[in-house]
Amino acid sequence: MTDNYSEPKDYLTPGQSGNMQLPNATAVLVLGILSIVICGFLGIIGLVLGNKDLSLYKANPGIYSEASLSSVKSGRICSIIGLCLWGIGIIFYAIFIFFIVGMAATQGNF
Repeated sequence: MTDNYSEPKDYLTPGQSGNMQLPNATAVLVLGILSIVICGFLGIIGLVLGNKDLSLYKANPGIYSEASLSSVKSGRICSIIGLCLWGIGIIFYAIFIFFIVGMAATQGNF
């Protein structure tokens, strides 16, 4: 009796990377870019998804492509930059509001 079942073969050699894309690679990159251009809040979502994809890559580095990993890394960097710019903007708005309130209070118009 012959056994028709054969073990699944791993076609990847140790130096070869896989063809699968990380699930949220494009989304992380888009959210990172949008966090710089539109709203820094999107950077939080980009960072969460990027960290999730990085943990997936670290668990199985052989099955995911290097291109998707570089997209995730670039998206995370853009998300961090967007969050920093958002934080700086909030600080400037707070200083501006305190300045306007202080000026109005000294003029007696408040």
